[in-house]
Amino acid sequence: MKTIITIGRQYGSAGHSIGKILADDLGIKYYDKELLERAAKDSGLCQELFENHDEKPTNSFLYSLVMDSYSFGYGSTMMDMPLNQKVFLAQFDAIKKIAQDGPCVIVGRCADYALEENPNVLSIFIKADMQDRIRRIAKLYDLSDAKAKDKITKIDKQRASYYNYYTSKRWGEVDSYDLCLNSSVFGIDGTVDMIKQAIEVKEAGIRKIFST
Repeated sequence: MKTIITIGRQYGSAGHSIGKILADDLGIKYYDKELLERAAKDSGLCQELFENHDEKPTNSFLYSLVMDSYSFGYGSTMMDMPLNQKVFLAQFDAIKKIAQDGPCVIVGRCADYALEENPNVLSIFIKADMQDRIRRIAKLYDLSDAKAKDKITKIDKQRASYYNYYTSKRWGEVDSYDLCLNSSVFGIDGTVDMIKQAIEVKEAGIRKIFST
């Protein structure tokens, strides 16, 4: 197996669970929050920066100015770069290095964009019906349905803003990914199975290309 799977996801769509189950079933590495640890380690930036900026673009000059005290040491070539750009670039580099290690599952962080020139990448977007997402988040965080919906709307807006800002594509739109799946329709296990089938089809196509 050569495929690297990137997963974009609506909040509450079970994208994390789907990615983890998929990685475990395939016996490959899984990167979600683990990516932030890798980026911090490779770049020398404080991990707190990655956690505070995680898929949340900020235009706050004051915030960047204050938090920039954590970032010195990453490299003189980046000293004049805005802090959010430094964090994104460090994640971008970490994603590319992770991909060099072999097949894996990477959740979020514009991984599909970072690896768009890699022929072994299969980019997936997981969505779900709002009512299913509300039920999942309300149960997970012990929230009312109204508060769960507010949380979903806020985080989806952050993820969309982050993705749209840093990439040349649009978050959640079909044209931005190889495959979009609705976990409300297929369920978690069914969605995992469909991604596995897509991997088989993709790898069969790659083998056919290279055998001709």
